[in-house]
Amino acid sequence: MRVFTPQEIAEHNQSKYQGVLVAAKYARQLNFLMFRGEAQLDDQKKLSTRALEAIKDGRIDYRLVKRRRPESE
Repeated sequence: MRVFTPQEIAEHNQSKYQGVLVAAKYARQLNFLMFRGEAQLDDQKKLSTRALEAIKDGRIDYRLVKRRRPESE
């Protein structure tokens, strides 16, 4: 199992927490693509490890979107 340090995750992100959240969302996306048969993965790495490696290497482009608040009546 690969261990990622907080400094590795924060290197390409604003914080280590944001990096982990983006990696989790990316792992869920990979899982969905595999389920639909749109993605084939060669080696036996876990999806969370793949996502954290992608975050560490800066291979994921993302943007932050402000949460929409429900309009009051």
